[in-house]
Amino acid sequence: MPATFRVASFNVENLFSRAKVLNLSQHDVVDDKLARIDKLNKLIHKAAPFTSNQKAEIVRLYAELKDYVTIRENRGAKLFNRSRTKVVAKSGTDWDGELEFTRENFTKVTRENTAKVIKTLKADVACVVEAEDRPSLKTFDSHLLGSRYKYEMLLDANDSRGIDVGIYSRFPLGGIWTHMFDRNGNSATFSRDCPEYEVLLPNGKSLFVLCNHLKSKGYDSRGTANQRRKKQAGAIAEILGDYDLASDWVVVAGDMNDTPDSDPLQPLLGVPNLFDVLELQFGDHPELRWTYEYKKAFDQIDYVLVSKPLKERLKKAGVERRGIFGLHGLTSGTAGRIPTETEFSTVTEPGNAASDHGAVWAEFRL
Repeated sequence: MPATFRVASFNVENLFSRAKVLNLSQHDVVDDKLARIDKLNKLIHKAAPFTSNQKAEIVRLYAELKDYVTIRENRGAKLFNRSRTKVVAKSGTDWDGELEFTRENFTKVTRENTAKVIKTLKADVACVVEAEDRPSLKTFDSHLLGSRYKYEMLLDANDSRGIDVGIYSRFPLGGIWTHMFDRNGNSATFSRDCPEYEVLLPNGKSLFVLCNHLKSKGYDSRGTANQRRKKQAGAIAEILGDYDLASDWVVVAGDMNDTPDSDPLQPLLGVPNLFDVLELQFGDHPELRWTYEYKKAFDQIDYVLVSKPLKERLKKAGVERRGIFGLHGLTSGTAGRIPTETEFSTVTEPGNAASDHGAVWAEFRL
């Protein structure tokens, strides 16, 4: 039996292909495009009869966004005429189809850089954020990770762009529970899911891993992102109520899209007997805990949170950032505020970066 095991969380930004709109280099441009796509999607599914202005708006938005989405028309009545310059459906219920995101395949170098980060982590159990599906996890492992992981799981959940949360494990999986159907009023609680995975460790203990990707701060045309993220954090806290965090081995991991001092995360970060491994490792030193940079702000938004028994078994923890493009330029330009680091030599442009997130890892005694 091994003496230790490692747990990690990594936002891979997909493994093989990604919605084309998400590959745009500027985050504010992505947010604007996503807001317009959301507007188009709501318009084309409007139950009430389309007005002439709404029909014109559908045509205009589609012409503007057709590089990033396609409107698939199934059998029966159509939304558009043949040239897609005129709406012929009377309403959103008068045609059969849906809006789909156009995808772009990653290059060989991009895939290899993502694999390099995962192999460097040497994790036995890893939450994989923004993965396409279970077959992608399996294929990526066999083709690029040397079949390191015997077990993988991903439940296709609530995000239409194929950015779901899954798990890699070298140890057998036991029970699996989904929360994709949890509701908050008329909306799904979780933007993707908060799956619970039982990992059967070699020492006979069960490790319960909750993988997450909370609502982003971007693409917030209604100004409700913080509120939704806070409700999601509270929902995770409620799920944790089914465990005894003083004795059960529990991990909450993933991209929480907010900082440790943020109000939206307090319902989760304030749960008794739940600890942030990066805080345990580095104390009150955010310059050592950052996982994401945006406009020269270096923040921790990715986490591995653990219950008390795992805190007591923690040996070390850290962040693997070398898959981020321009890491040296970003960190060397901070006048010593952030320790200087250098990306992998194979990360040469934004398009072949492993991710714009660092990966969090922690090692524990079995």
